[in-house]
Amino acid sequence: FNCGIGPLIFADQFIQLSSSLASKYIYGLGEHRGSFLHDVNWSRYAFWSRDVFPAENLNLYSVHPFYLSIEDDGNAHGVFLLNSNTMEAILQPSPSITWRTIGGILDFYVFLGPSPDQVIQQYTEVIGRTFMPPYWGLGFHLCRWGYETVDGTRKITDRMRNAKIPQDVQWNDIDYAIDYKDFTLNEKVFGDLPKFIDELHNNDQHYIHIVDPGIAADSAPGTYEPFDLGKKMDIFIKLDGKYIEGKVWTNVTVFPDFINPRTSEWWYRMISEWYKKVHFDGLWIDMNEPVQFGNGSLIGCPQSKYDNPPYTPGIFEGILKAFTLCASADQYKSKHYDVHSLYGLTEMKATFEAIARIRLEKRPFIISRSTYPSSGKYGGHWLGDNFSKWKDMWYSIPGILNFNMFGIPLVGADICGFNNNSNEALCQRWHQLGAFYPFSRNHNSLHVVNSTEKCKDQDPTAFSEAMQISTRDVLLKRYYLLPYLYTLFHKSHVNGTTVARPLFFEFPHDDYALTVDTQFLWGEALLISPVLQEGAVTVTAYFPNHSWYDFDTGVRVPGLPGETGKNLNLKTPMDKINLHIRGGNIIPAQEPGITTKESRQNKFHLIVALCTKNEADGELYLDDGDTLDAYEQELYAYVRFQANATSVISQIVKLGFTGSDSADLGLVKVFGVVQQPSYVSANGVKAQFSYKNKVLTIEKLNLSLLKPFTIVWK
Repeated sequence: FNCGIGPLIFADQFIQLSSSLASKYIYGLGEHRGSFLHDVNWSRYAFWSRDVFPAENLNLYSVHPFYLSIEDDGNAHGVFLLNSNTMEAILQPSPSITWRTIGGILDFYVFLGPSPDQVIQQYTEVIGRTFMPPYWGLGFHLCRWGYETVDGTRKITDRMRNAKIPQDVQWNDIDYAIDYKDFTLNEKVFGDLPKFIDELHNNDQHYIHIVDPGIAADSAPGTYEPFDLGKKMDIFIKLDGKYIEGKVWTNVTVFPDFINPRTSEWWYRMISEWYKKVHFDGLWIDMNEPVQFGNGSLIGCPQSKYDNPPYTPGIFEGILKAFTLCASADQYKSKHYDVHSLYGLTEMKATFEAIARIRLEKRPFIISRSTYPSSGKYGGHWLGDNFSKWKDMWYSIPGILNFNMFGIPLVGADICGFNNNSNEALCQRWHQLGAFYPFSRNHNSLHVVNSTEKCKDQDPTAFSEAMQISTRDVLLKRYYLLPYLYTLFHKSHVNGTTVARPLFFEFPHDDYALTVDTQFLWGEALLISPVLQEGAVTVTAYFPNHSWYDFDTGVRVPGLPGETGKNLNLKTPMDKINLHIRGGNIIPAQEPGITTKESRQNKFHLIVALCTKNEADGELYLDDGDTLDAYEQELYAYVRFQANATSVISQIVKLGFTGSDSADLGLVKVFGVVQQPSYVSANGVKAQFSYKNKVLTIEKLNLSLLKPFTIVWK
C-alpha cells in the first residue's frame, strides 16, 4: 500500500488518494456486474446504492468498497475503505488504484492474509461474522410477482409437491397487499393467506413475503397504523423540517429513518402486529437503496451543496438524487448525503432484531436487495432484477463469488431470470446452476419489460416432464449435500470463511485459476462446472493440479495430478451438471427428501475422496437447525472424519446436541481405493460392501454419528 505515487487531495466534498497495486489481479469493488477479475486498464467503479436493472459499468444495489489482490508470489491481501459517502475507484494499468470520495474520512483497513480465504476471515473479523441461516433456508425457494391470488400461489406449491420436486419455501411478492401498502392484506384475493401458510407449515414448508421500506402517507388519519404511529413517534426522514415525500407504488410515500433508534421499536411493533395475522417465517426487504420513483422527492430538491456537489463520481445518470431521496434530506444526526448507502444495512439490522424477538429466539431469515459491509451479520442478498438471458446466468457466478468475499455468503440470483420470459433450455440449465447457489430461489416478474404482456410461469412444473425430472434430480442432489453446505455456513459463521469460492482461493499459485469465473467451489472440496452457453452439450472445465473425482461415478479425472492443471471437455447432456470432489476431502451427505424436514429424518452418507497420499478428512456440524445462537449456547455436535488407505474413523469434538433428527450413518463411499478389499468391518462387525472402478461402497451400516466409529477394510 504505497501512496507515494500521487498527491493526497483533501478538500471539502472531494478527497482523493492513489496507491500502487501489487499486481493486476484485483477482485471485489462491489456491487457491479462483470467478470470476476477486474480490468486494470482505466476501469472505474462507482459506489452509491441504486435501483437499476443489472448491467455492466453501473453502480448497483449494494456498496462494498473492498478489494482482494493476489500478488505475484501467490500471497493475497485485501483493502477496505470504510466510508459511506459517494465514491469511486479507478484502476490504472501501472497498476494502481485511485480512490475518490465526496465526503467522510479516509479509514483504510489492510488485511495481510496471506491466503485469500484468510484475508476474508480477517475482513469479516472487522465487519462482523455472518449469521447462521436456519437449515430450511438452505432448501429450494420459489416466488414470482404475478401469482395474483392465494389460490394462484397454492396451485404452484401443489404442482411442485405432486411432481415430487423439492421445495422448502414459498414466497409472495407485492400481490398480497392492498394497493401495495406494507402490512396490509388484500382480503379479496389473499384473504385465505393465513390458512395457506398453515398448510405450508403442516407440510413442513415455510413462507416468506416482501416488505418495502416506503410507507404510504396518503391514507386518511386513523386508517393506516404504520404511518399514524410513525408520525407519532417522528421516525420518518425529513427535508427542511417536513417529511420528505416521494412515490413508491403508492402516490405519496415517506421513508423510515432506520438510523434513528426509535425506528427500530416502531418497526418491531409493525412487524409484531402483522405477525399475529400472517405467520411468516422470514422477510424479504426490497426497494431499500432507498428507491423513490423520481428524482429526490415529489417537489424535487433544493439547490444545495449536497444535492449538487462540485464533483460527482461516475454513478448512473450522474446525479445523486436520481431514483432516490434528496441528498440534503435530514436523517438522525446526519444528512442523507453521508448515509444513503447504509439504508439497506440499517433496515436489515432492525428487521433481524424484530424477527428474533417475535419468533421466540428462532433464527431470522432475511434477504435484502441493498447491502453494505456488516450486512452479512443479519441476512443474505439476491443479485437483483436480472434478465432471462444466458449472459445473466454467467454473470451470476462472479456475483455470488463477490458477495462471499463481502461477508454475505447467503447469496444467489433469480433462477431462470426475473425480467421477461425464459425458455425451457435456459431454465433447465439455470436450475442446474441455481441448485448450487448458496441461496437457491426461482423468481420472475409480472410483466415483460415495457409491455402489458404477462410473463409466463417459470417454476419447474411449467415445463416438460424431462425438464421436471432433470430439475428434481439436481435439487435432490442439493438436498443430499445440505449437511456439507450447512457445515460450510457454520464455518463462515464462526471463522468468516467463504462458502462459495473461486478456484484460486484454493490454488493461488495457479495463474490460470486466477482468471476462472465460469466454475466455482463449495468450500475446498466440491467443484461445480455448469453449462453457460445456449445449445451446448459439453463444457470445458478447468481442473487445478490435484486429484479430482467425478462426484457421481467416483472415477478419477485422468492425468491429474500432473505438472500443471488442465482443461477437459466434459460431456454434459441436458439433464447433467458436472460435479467433482477434490481428493483429500470427506463430504457428509444425507439421503434427500422433498423438504429439509424430511431429509433430516434420513440416514447420512460419507463421500471419501482419497488424495495421492491416500488421506482425506472432513467435518460435520449438527444442531436443531433453527435455534438462534445454537453454537454460542453450545447446543451443537461437531464430528471430525479421517481416512487413509485402509480405514475411515470419526472423532466427536463436541456433543452438545443429540436432537430428534437422524444422526445415523447408513453408507460410506471411498473413491480411489486401489485394490479390491476382501473384508470390511464397522466397529469390529463385518459389513456389506461392493467394489467397482476403484470405488469402495460400504452399505447398510447402522452407526451413530454421535459416537466414534472405525471402519476398516483389508
